[in-house]
Amino acid sequence: MSRKLATILALAAASLGLAACVGSPGPVGNVAVPEPAKAVAIDRYLGRWYEYGRYEAPFQKGCEAVTADYSLRDDGKIKVINSCRQGSIDGEAKQSTGRAKIVDGSDGAKLKVSFFGPFYGDYWVLDHGANYEWSIVGEPSGRYLWMLTREAKPDADTRTLLKRRVTGLGYDWSLIRMTQH
Repeated sequence: MSRKLATILALAAASLGLAACVGSPGPVGNVAVPEPAKAVAIDRYLGRWYEYGRYEAPFQKGCEAVTADYSLRDDGKIKVINSCRQGSIDGEAKQSTGRAKIVDGSDGAKLKVSFFGPFYGDYWVLDHGANYEWSIVGEPSGRYLWMLTREAKPDADTRTLLKRRVTGLGYDWSLIRMTQH
């Protein structure tokens, strides 16, 4: 499970050369994934994120209390630690550590993330709050989506905003699986 969970951010916590991941990907929830809307200041993106909701992915099946922690590495890459509780918020803790690198020319909004070997998946920060209080992460296939917040349980205004932004980006809200915290 660690290998599968690892890919959470590899898109989120998971990024997503996910064709290389174990299991079949879910349905395409967005046939026209847009390019990221804003530049990302990586120093502001670092820190802990809580997964508010996601498109269910085989490598994340049954994960609750999902978090992603980002920090700078000495080599300039980003350390990614994805964690979850298997089956419930009190379930067995799982954790995977990976690395990410910023895609040149993307203003920090596109990363390549790897949790195993030389394989990197796409991780696109499609949109984020002005104060980095929320983030919407996807990748080109439209099969993976993550909504991340700085709070484990975002307020009603943030939840409403995320639903509006996700559907506005072309994603099918009926495919969203809300994460328990």
